[in-house]
Amino acid sequence: ATPFGACQMKKCCAALLAMLPLAAFAYPVEVEKQLNGAEITVTAYGTDQSMGSVNLSNYGEADAQCTVVFRNGSEPARTRKVTIAGGRASDVSARFNRGIIKLRVAVTCKVA
Repeated sequence: ATPFGACQMKKCCAALLAMLPLAAFAYPVEVEKQLNGAEITVTAYGTDQSMGSVNLSNYGEADAQCTVVFRNGSEPARTRKVTIAGGRASDVSARFNRGIIKLRVAVTCKVA
């Protein structure tokens, strides 16, 4: 018969191992915002170990033109431009050749 504590330990270890893939894509993200009067909310998240994404939500009534620049270490910056209608949201992403260690994102928006 297996002692009760050993069974609980095995279950705990199995749960921790199952959670490892969830933590594998966790990397720090720095976001710099320059919204220039646009009512934009920026939410950055890691999609994959080599891909970063940003959700831009426009809470204003006017359209907004945004430029998002993704930086990962020494790789060339990835620039994305998007126009977001009033009351709408948009996801913007960039893939890098190497795994992301620390992602830097610069968001510049203006009212269209």
